[in-house]
Amino acid sequence: MMMANDKRDIAAKGGNAEVQDFLNKLAATPTAHAAKGRGRLLFAMDATASREPSWDTACQIQGDMFAQTAALGGLDVQLAYYRGYKDFRATPWISSSADLIPYMTRVRCLGGQTQVERLLRYAVRETTKQRINALVFVGDCLEEDVDQVCTVAGELGMLGVPCFLFHEGLEPTASRAFKQIATLTRGAYCRFDATSAAQLRDLLAAVAVYAAGGRKALSDFSQGKAQAVLQIAHQMGSKPS
Repeated sequence: MMMANDKRDIAAKGGNAEVQDFLNKLAATPTAHAAKGRGRLLFAMDATASREPSWDTACQIQGDMFAQTAALGGLDVQLAYYRGYKDFRATPWISSSADLIPYMTRVRCLGGQTQVERLLRYAVRETTKQRINALVFVGDCLEEDVDQVCTVAGELGMLGVPCFLFHEGLEPTASRAFKQIATLTRGAYCRFDATSAAQLRDLLAAVAVYAAGGRKALSDFSQGKAQAVLQIAHQMGSKPS
């Protein structure tokens, strides 16, 4: 499947330029809130063996993200991950970071193939039951048929669920595929490495707050927060939620 580049594809640039591109994509993404109920964020992680060195750091980043959104009182979170031989798991939908963090810290990485297509199919099923406002994925590679993965991403895009993909490292196949998933779902892609953990934490928190309450909640949340969050709030300030 050949995909034409559009404004959702982020080229491999230096840190600040790439982060700014991501913020631009987030600012342009419509907020998909259900008519009733709380915002819902599906947080998905690759837990195969290649992720083990950075898993502890990722757990801390996730904990910060959920702690930041807890004050909103309007976000339910589900952690989904894959690892080992066809091992795919998802927690219940949880409204408290204190309840979710223990699930994260108990996860142990196991060698195996990626299961991004299975993850996206799961997201399709979940959002047909009750709308998911955003999907966040953190991973480093993709070992599947890109056309099949993108087909399911297209289904998710038609259901109005934006995917925000955070790519650890430089693996080129994953980079191309993750950008296409972002394009098909009207989400965004951003690459990070061990030196940009703080930026990743801020960006994840911004997406979570955005999923919980839209631009107004993000603007309120941004007061006194890191520069990346302030930039998002500034870009969204003139646009209605």
